[in-house]
Amino acid sequence: MHRIFLFLFIIILFVTHSFAQQSSKNANSIDLGLAFGSSQGTFSGAFIHNWELGKKKNIEVGAGGRLTEYVGANQYYSTAPAKLTSGSIGPGVFFKENIIENVDTFLIAKPRVLAFNAMINLGYCMTEKFTLGFNIDVIGFSLGSEKSGNYINGSKGQVTTAQPSPFNLLLISDNDLGSLNSEFYGKYLLSKKLSLKAGFQFLFTEYTTSIEVQQFPEPNDRFRNKSGLVTVGISLTLN
Repeated sequence: MHRIFLFLFIIILFVTHSFAQQSSKNANSIDLGLAFGSSQGTFSGAFIHNWELGKKKNIEVGAGGRLTEYVGANQYYSTAPAKLTSGSIGPGVFFKENIIENVDTFLIAKPRVLAFNAMINLGYCMTEKFTLGFNIDVIGFSLGSEKSGNYINGSKGQVTTAQPSPFNLLLISDNDLGSLNSEFYGKYLLSKKLSLKAGFQFLFTEYTTSIEVQQFPEPNDRFRNKSGLVTVGISLTLN
């Protein structure tokens, strides 16, 4: 099954690259980055094709594929489904507060998730050397080994196992499924081909427990960690 997922990811990258070659006003790049937070971090690598728009060609709209590897220590994962955290689903959950009594936690000592996702990128060239941008994962899959963890509901607890949720999909806030990466970044051109990147990474990682450990207000096996990380990296232009 893992080989099938990897094959589909390679196809996504190939189609993106082939389409990129058809446009004369474009820029292909490989981005590499490290991100750091409290007892957690990521390594990411992405292929991005940007279409250069506007009279001055200073607007970037892009697509590509990204691999994100997340590692952490003693991380708490909270109830994931929007219908539990907000009492509803749909775009409106973005503006709703969590229903605290519906949210339980799952503690994993050493979480590790490998996420492969198609992504979109938006950027604006402020000057010839400096660009501000935002990118976000849209759809893909995640891999990772089974981990033992502690389910916590008030003073009660239960030990069980969990694996990274296999399917990733951007929907909006807690409607999202799986593990998804997003970045706000600034990029400074050091040479014709090489740029330095720095910014803020907001990452969802999600685990699915082997049994539905949460029972109130309904059975649930999905738990999510939301990470805010500082990121630094490089961008290498290919053409």
